[in-house]
Amino acid sequence: MSEAQPSAADLSVRVAQAEDRTDQAALYDICFGCEDGADILSWRYDQNPHGAAVSLVARKADGQAVSGYACSPRVILHHGQEFEGALVGQTGDVMTHPDHRRLGIFASLDREAVRQTTERGWPVLFGLPNRQSADIFTGELGWQAVGRIRPWTFVLHVDAAARAERMRAGRLASAAVPWTFWRGLMRRGKLRTQSFDKVNVVPIPRFDAAVDAVTESVSANWPWMVRRDHAYLNWRFLSAPSGRFQAHGAFDPSGRMVGYVVVQMPDKGEKVGYLVDLLGLDEVAVAALLEVALRHLHKAAASVARAHAIAGSWWERTLRGAGFRAGKRADYKIIIVHSNAADHPLAQAARDPSKWYFTDGDRDDELVR
Repeated sequence: MSEAQPSAADLSVRVAQAEDRTDQAALYDICFGCEDGADILSWRYDQNPHGAAVSLVARKADGQAVSGYACSPRVILHHGQEFEGALVGQTGDVMTHPDHRRLGIFASLDREAVRQTTERGWPVLFGLPNRQSADIFTGELGWQAVGRIRPWTFVLHVDAAARAERMRAGRLASAAVPWTFWRGLMRRGKLRTQSFDKVNVVPIPRFDAAVDAVTESVSANWPWMVRRDHAYLNWRFLSAPSGRFQAHGAFDPSGRMVGYVVVQMPDKGEKVGYLVDLLGLDEVAVAALLEVALRHLHKAAASVARAHAIAGSWWERTLRGAGFRAGKRADYKIIIVHSNAADHPLAQAARDPSKWYFTDGDRDDELVR
């Protein structure tokens, strides 16, 4: 006779402590098929300059860790304003051991995450669950679906890998790769013309305080933008465990920093690179950074560049204008929010993600997939 499986009521759920990290890392490796959970979770939960994550672990009576969950803090700027102590939580790392799934364990973890973050004064939580778990969030757990995020693709080479990638959008999209490539070349030419001799874009090994002024200026125009100061950007990208992010900075003729772009390089054997994050003071800086990012990935032998954008957002319009092509209409993730303090300005801004400043770099996962 097989061992009876515990119900959610038989488990203890608590905020994870340092001594729980080994078990959390083991769960991460099992659930996500990797071997670097210890490094990733230490980076994500403990080293974030915006604060430590609220991570939870569920254990059986015998002490076995069977499930984990986390909310990572983000400092969100509201038209340039920072609300002291009012962090926003981004959910991630929903991980339940395969032997203990479909037992209602996650619901207990989510309710505890909401309770813990409410006690800490975090006014709102958000997440990008996969399609399989979305109904759990928006059904029994009371989260609200507020938007969608979709993939966009730029063809860098006319080859089998590019055709296979565009097949995700359908046979016609795959067959049209040569035309899509030519169209992209024309758009890149326009980007170069727009920024020629006006902005100098160079690789940067680390971000320094010069980027803080760029963030301060751009954030004034947005009701929702993660505070992209140099400490956060270095942590998020250049100190990330994978080592696959590369950054370029844009400078005007006087040497003043006017923006930056971050790309995720293709892994060994991969042909997809990612346009991960971009911030520019004006359209000229944005054009220069877009063109350099695409050129950099092209030289890295990526067949396509991919990025994800919230439907209806500025970033979506920017990608389209640069020559990126949309994926299938049915290929998307939903954006969900949970308001812990419904009247707070950040909770109100969370309800319309089309007005967020949001790129792939704002997602919880270290690497874009």
